[in-house]
Amino acid sequence: MITKDFLEESFGLLQHIRPGKWIYSANTAISSFDQYKDLAEIEKLVKKNRELATTLGQDYVVSPDIIIAREAVSDNEINQTQKLIERSDVIAKLTPFRKDNVDIPKPILHASISCKWTLRSDRAQNTRTEALNLIRNRKGKLPHIVAVTAEPTPIRIASLALGTGDIDCVYHFALNELKVGIENIKNEDQMDMLNMLIEGRRLRDISDLPFDLAT
Repeated sequence: MITKDFLEESFGLLQHIRPGKWIYSANTAISSFDQYKDLAEIEKLVKKNRELATTLGQDYVVSPDIIIAREAVSDNEINQTQKLIERSDVIAKLTPFRKDNVDIPKPILHASISCKWTLRSDRAQNTRTEALNLIRNRKGKLPHIVAVTAEPTPIRIASLALGTGDIDCVYHFALNELKVGIENIKNEDQMDMLNMLIEGRRLRDISDLPFDLAT
């Protein structure tokens, strides 16, 4: 996937700013990550029980288009520059960031990226539903939740970008080119909407995304 390759290469260039062992993958269930690992047990129960499946459905097990995750770190890595912690210590025993705290450590989900080539109302709603599931079902840190699109119509972009509380921001794969195109066709309504989304910090260019992921 082009977007995944772009993020892997560009975010990788920021290792000096946001160091870590990063994982990039597509269509991976969120139950594979520490904040959502309890969903794996629920999924097993639902598969065995039709009544539970009818009641709960399957929407809680989200598989984002692209994920970025960070591997937990060993005590050796933590103590690389100076002795900070020992296995025998009684402190910091519950944090998932320490690989030595669990028998089978799971990576920590850092970002969920929804990719929509174009946007219709149903696609915007699907992205919002996925985002709300990520928010409600987590146990721990909330990952970045963003959407990437190539939609050429600002009013359609607004169906996903406007509002707060579910996704962090929408990123356009060619925002500068989109601005030039709308200026050329002299569509004031579309330009007004585009400016509102940008000035309201709801729409950014894809080149901004690696830097935002470093926060």
